[in-house]
Amino acid sequence: MEIQAYTPSVDHVIDEQEVTSNKSKNFIEANTLEVTLSHLQNDCIVPVFSKDNESTISHFEFIKHTKDVIEDILTNNIQLLEEIRVSHIVKGRIPTAIGKSAKDLSEEEKTIYYERCAFVIEIPEISQVVNGNKLNLAIGGVRAYNQENLYSRKSIEKFKVFIGFQNTVCLNLCIASDGLADNIRISSVSELKTKIVQLIHGYNRKKHLEDMESLEKYSINEDQFAYLIGKMKMYQYLTKEEKKNLFQLSITDSQITSIVKDYYSDLFFCSTSYTINLWKLYNLFTEANKSSYIDNHLERNLKAYEFIQYLANCLKTGNSNWFIYNITMSNSAF
Repeated sequence: MEIQAYTPSVDHVIDEQEVTSNKSKNFIEANTLEVTLSHLQNDCIVPVFSKDNESTISHFEFIKHTKDVIEDILTNNIQLLEEIRVSHIVKGRIPTAIGKSAKDLSEEEKTIYYERCAFVIEIPEISQVVNGNKLNLAIGGVRAYNQENLYSRKSIEKFKVFIGFQNTVCLNLCIASDGLADNIRISSVSELKTKIVQLIHGYNRKKHLEDMESLEKYSINEDQFAYLIGKMKMYQYLTKEEKKNLFQLSITDSQITSIVKDYYSDLFFCSTSYTINLWKLYNLFTEANKSSYIDNHLERNLKAYEFIQYLANCLKTGNSNWFIYNITMSNSAF
């Protein structure tokens, strides 16, 4: 994929500044904390593999080298906006503080690092208006030390990297199948940079945008939405055998409840006259996904996209669908 900057049409664009204070302005929530890149570089120790004391690739290095790749690919001096979220803080202390009570420790005697880190690097100059929403190209990743065996010798390390779009109205991420590499295993920074470059060049931005644009053409009514929600809740209690021939959902019960709430109350993506198109429904899914933990956030985001595309295809073709009834009556363009 060639990254090029261009200016989108502003017709019917929802101004992201209109978002009210009760709307989330982070790409992920859960139990995360926003930090800066300098904090990760200067205030956090770097975990090691305990058997040989070899260093891991730190969160700072991961983010910094991802930015380096983007800057190398972009031909112009384009502004990059980063947001970093971390969770599961691991606390420690320097050797001279051994035996001290925790309340007596000075800041210089404390050490910290974060078990999990997720980040998004937004490129505002590369954007597209989709169904009235301005989407900016975004590249990011996830690192979770809990998925490494730090009690052993240095081994292949695991990373997740994505390229897709971020909806400026709500900061929801939009990730397609070819935009996520969720099992990158590397042993050096140079290998990591190579994998990121391969992901960027393998991403079909045009198709992704076209597929998202088409979601506005299909809608479901309130009865069908209620049926969908009921089936999604029932799905979680099916046996493995019963799930085998169904779309594999990846969503929690609390997230389903959030989708129902926003169906009636979301400022931009609620139903209209008790009918909702699939673009709005998709954004209700990605908004609910913000409550996922860092280590499974990207996979669930992708599953949301694939599920909505699955529903759209069923509405388009009129094929039977376990999740929606009377689908041939729902195929209506706006």
